[in-house]
Amino acid sequence: MSLSLVSGNMIGSGIFLLPAALAVFGGISILGWLFSTFGAILLAIVFARLSRIVSGIGGPYIYAREGFGRFTGFMVAWGYWISIWTGNAAISVAAVGYLGFFWSPLGKDPLLAGLTAMGSIWFFTWINSMNIRRVGYVQLITTILKVLPLFAIVAFGFFSFNVENFRPFNLSKVSNFTAITTTAALTFWALTGLESATIPADKVRNPEKTIYRATLFGTLIVALLYILSTVAVMGIIAPSDLRNSTAPFADAAQEIWAPWAGLLIAAGGAISCFGALNGWILLQGQIPMAAALDGVFPGIFRRRSKKGIPLPGLVISSLLASILIYMNFSHGLVAMFTFIIMLSVLTNLLPYFITALFEIKLYFQSQKKNGLIYHGRLSISILAFLFTVWAIYGLGLKVISWGVVLLSLGIPVYFFVTKRRR
Repeated sequence: MSLSLVSGNMIGSGIFLLPAALAVFGGISILGWLFSTFGAILLAIVFARLSRIVSGIGGPYIYAREGFGRFTGFMVAWGYWISIWTGNAAISVAAVGYLGFFWSPLGKDPLLAGLTAMGSIWFFTWINSMNIRRVGYVQLITTILKVLPLFAIVAFGFFSFNVENFRPFNLSKVSNFTAITTTAALTFWALTGLESATIPADKVRNPEKTIYRATLFGTLIVALLYILSTVAVMGIIAPSDLRNSTAPFADAAQEIWAPWAGLLIAAGGAISCFGALNGWILLQGQIPMAAALDGVFPGIFRRRSKKGIPLPGLVISSLLASILIYMNFSHGLVAMFTFIIMLSVLTNLLPYFITALFEIKLYFQSQKKNGLIYHGRLSISILAFLFTVWAIYGLGLKVISWGVVLLSLGIPVYFFVTKRRR
């Protein structure tokens, strides 16, 4: 279940709609995939190692608090919480894109699409309000179902592959470096969730081994599947068609086989998105609850139902995700998806940035500073830290400005909560 939480949260809307968002860049986006994968693997190693050193619920929040104090822990929890509910908005939008394959008005009417996306968020909020083990079973089943369409496209897609779709290699009007930097930041969205197993650590059996293995193997499997399936889709569908597609994998399946195959893949894409939404809604209640139990988040997030579910945190997070969809639904599915995922990536990179910095701090404080193993582990931490800095830069000024505003809103909340606590 821990492995399915990691891979299930990673294999979601990211891979199933990203080829359309990357089509404006062309084949050079594959290089962006390679760089983001390298960064994700480095971060997975960091999280896997820290899960053996620091115990407790909250994942990145716990690491930030232990390493740099309560205020930093709060900012990480705040940023990570924002990244989750903004990400849930993006996942629900992508799910609607694939449902539009069955009912075309969803792909054409922005208001109907927005309302459907909101409805899916509240449905899985209800699922998560029941029992955390039941959530785990749903996640396990949907993870198995969601990888089948990806394997099918990878296995058979290269028979319909057209190399001309990758010429010119850079379709955008920006330099190669800018294109790679931007696509690495975009594709990193699909790889967020690598830390998922560290968050409900108190619910995991034998966490030292289980979390480590789930984090590392989950990231490696998903990254490989992502790159192969993206290359296959881009090789099947011409860039001019791909950039307007709301269900690129389903369109690719139609090219390979027949219309019936497109329907099957679209169903798999929708299941994938809903499975990821289920897992992320679980986490959107756990993170603020961990911070509230430490006294740095408002007390309402600390409250739990009789079954131990942080219900207020789930409801407030889903309400904010619904508001974000309402504010952006008029832009169209792909444009709305692209902006929301970049905003989510930015607020997600802050916890990754602090987590990598915390491990660097631990190594410098270590008594054993000699030897190949020490320097190798320190190098991985430093490279993971530098990757987060580079990825933030690649998101652009507009997204960074929005992120700064959202993060700044947390500062008065922190001082209000701590003042009441005193």
